[in-house]
Amino acid sequence: MTNRLRLALLCALVSLPSAARAQAALRLEGTCEKLVIGTQDLSAACSNVLTNAVSRNRTSFDFTTSDGQTLSFSGNGAQQEATEETDPLQPINVVTTGKDGAPILAIGACRFSTPEAGRTAITCEASTADGRPFAGTFVTAAKAAAGAPAAAPPR
Repeated sequence: MTNRLRLALLCALVSLPSAARAQAALRLEGTCEKLVIGTQDLSAACSNVLTNAVSRNRTSFDFTTSDGQTLSFSGNGAQQEATEETDPLQPINVVTTGKDGAPILAIGACRFSTPEAGRTAITCEASTADGRPFAGTFVTAAKAAAGAPAAAPPR
């Protein structure tokens, strides 16, 4: 392992958000379309609630299943409440599985679709150095930016 990789892992682990330190949390309701933890496809059991938490300069997207399994994607960035005004890419450098799971260095990103009338997709993908995949896709209702004109009804 290179010194640069060790330093990146150390910085990521030290700055992981915890529930006690979270400055803001947003609960999104919608449809979980995909959830993959390593070799397990848990899409059928994925909850239709996604949590976006922010602590200092780190944000996380937390997927859960009906049987209590969790997958959290964490990286540097701000809370993604008004997707129309944010970058379409959120870098991810750590994933955590389970409530008390150890952080796992995994590199990837969360991407935000261009909001359509009534929906926005959040897709997170990351993989470890040995190739283990982690993925989640969640579709939720889009929020209009403050002061934005109302969307015209479909014709």
